[in-house]
Amino acid sequence: MDKTRKAPCYAVIFTSTQADFQEGYTEMSARMEELARQQAGFLGIVSFRSQGGKGITISYWKDLSSIQAWKQNPEHQTAQQLGKQKWYKDFTIEVARIESASHFPHD
Repeated sequence: MDKTRKAPCYAVIFTSTQADFQEGYTEMSARMEELARQQAGFLGIVSFRSQGGKGITISYWKDLSSIQAWKQNPEHQTAQQLGKQKWYKDFTIEVARIESASHFPHD
């Protein structure tokens, strides 16, 4: 966990499988990260994708109302629709409360 995040907080875990069609995805993904970083209650994000198109993005939020506000953001809603229509074969969204965390710094 990032040293700047304090528990309790929330994680939105987005797992997905990309479709073959990816035109415009990279630009939209970058825009969504940029926009999320501007949202009240945003605490951080990490993302990984395998060569086979499986991916996971975890965004961290201060509280559930911050997550709800992000979900309702008009640009984010457009991206969600495009993801369903074009970019993903499937995806799952899970929300988890992080009760505690520890960090081991390796210098």
